[in-house]
Amino acid sequence: MSGFSFSQNSIENLKNQINIVDVIGQVVPLKRAGSNFKGLCPFHREKTPSFVVSEQKQYFTCFGCGASGDAIEFVKRYYNMEFPDAVEKLAEDNGITLEKSHYDDNRSEYYEINRMAAQFFYDAFTQRANKGYSYMKNRGIAPATMKKFGLGYADEKWDSLYKYLLSKGVDEKKMQELGLISVSKGKCYDKFRNRVMFPIINTSGKVIGFGGRAIDPNDNPKYLNSPESRIFQKKNNLYGLNISRQAAGKEGYIILVEGYMDAIALYQSGIRNVAASLGTALTENQAKLLHRYVKEVVLSYDADNAGRAAALRGIEILRREGSKVKVLHVTDGKDPDEYVRKYGHRAFLDLVSQALSYGDYKLESAKVGLDLTDDEERLEYMNRAVEIISAMSPLEQEVYKQKLARELSVSESAFDRELSARHSKPRREAAERREDPSHAESLQEVSALEKTLLKLVFTDPSYIPAIREKGTMVQSPLALRIMSAAEADAAANEITDPGRIADEMDEDGRLLIREIMEQVMLDPDHDQVFRDCVRTWKKEDLARREKDILLQLSIADEENNAERIRTLSDELIEIQKQKNR
Repeated sequence: MSGFSFSQNSIENLKNQINIVDVIGQVVPLKRAGSNFKGLCPFHREKTPSFVVSEQKQYFTCFGCGASGDAIEFVKRYYNMEFPDAVEKLAEDNGITLEKSHYDDNRSEYYEINRMAAQFFYDAFTQRANKGYSYMKNRGIAPATMKKFGLGYADEKWDSLYKYLLSKGVDEKKMQELGLISVSKGKCYDKFRNRVMFPIINTSGKVIGFGGRAIDPNDNPKYLNSPESRIFQKKNNLYGLNISRQAAGKEGYIILVEGYMDAIALYQSGIRNVAASLGTALTENQAKLLHRYVKEVVLSYDADNAGRAAALRGIEILRREGSKVKVLHVTDGKDPDEYVRKYGHRAFLDLVSQALSYGDYKLESAKVGLDLTDDEERLEYMNRAVEIISAMSPLEQEVYKQKLARELSVSESAFDRELSARHSKPRREAAERREDPSHAESLQEVSALEKTLLKLVFTDPSYIPAIREKGTMVQSPLALRIMSAAEADAAANEITDPGRIADEMDEDGRLLIREIMEQVMLDPDHDQVFRDCVRTWKKEDLARREKDILLQLSIADEENNAERIRTLSDELIEIQKQKNR
């Protein structure tokens, strides 16, 4: 993605030329309800429509989970996009040309460098005999599959890729930032050597990183992955989804495995609806990405303790995004790659059909390590089971109470008493969770308040803890990055040096720091400056919330949303009291 930002006029022009009903109606079935439109909320699970779209106000709100905003906000949430990408998508989808103010964040250049590296590895893999190709062939991977996934080979030399990229005019610093080379004692050498290379490609077809699998058993680590960079964040991507998303949509579910080879082996066997995590626990952003394409996910993780813990975490994250979740563990202690090569894809699909629902899996996991023939350990399992069931919905509780009562020969009334004796854990909908800001990292999105606070921090870093304590005073990503850099600089040097901080930033950060230092003037009384900032922050926060509530109330159905209306009205009265004070 090339760096760009939009002027406020461009954004307003876009919103004036689109209809939010058309935008949302493409992905959410809407029915007219009076002057508004209603449908099932795409951001949380519900059976009765509480999602309202106002054509007159060009605004949506869900009276179930509280999600609300304009067309751009909807596109951001639904497609898990950042602000400028959402604006650009809306413009492209509607044939609208917007003026862009480009800034040089080199992102397109970084994509191109990775593409060149991927081509270099692929050519080394396919054009001459090499250990990588032999290794994959011995693992049973067919040439067509290798080509489909763009596999490559990093040879044993210390600087093959480095010399190649250098000959193409690529800057050493950019190679290093992308994790393609390392630098030691002033010398550059390839990060990946004697490895099978797995290019990681996003759903837009861009090479964002690499995974390298060691060929020699003595080489460590077994898998070496690209570091995170401005174009590669593990939490936002999944391996193979660029290839499998269409098949997943057709099948209605996707199988999520742990390793590159698991995904490739399943795909080759004919199971095309598969993707792999990137060596990290499943994240909310990955769950959102999956939910964009399918509503059901089958987790196929290792059966060891780490795999079970990962599956249990993944279940909760996926369910919060509204996905139906099942879990399978491959039998015989094999991973999906070994299993499908030995038994074939039909046997693996049988395992998929036997995958446990989230409730069954959580209860089965609660048994691990316990001897249910021992009374004390049996009681421990029942306590664990009650803890699990207490977090379920009332209907789910009925189903699992009956199942456990039969399994353990205990009356349902005993479970009822135990459930009543303890407080159920709060059930939080996904929309109630605080999400990380996902605004574009552009200069335009940094507010005057944030600039003042950053100038205050540059002048006197002792205010950093007080600013952090307030939480959302600084919230645009670019301002947050500079704040974090200033905090680290102050910790290391006791004072902050804007020049030193700027040296560590990208072009955007350097421009903002220069602007702040040249244009933001502070009163000598820094305590008064901070108090003024807090007052401004509270006032702006109240004004934003007041506007949102008024919009939600204006499109609420009094008959169907009476309780929500009362809650919003009470909050509005309190906000207006605070504003008057």
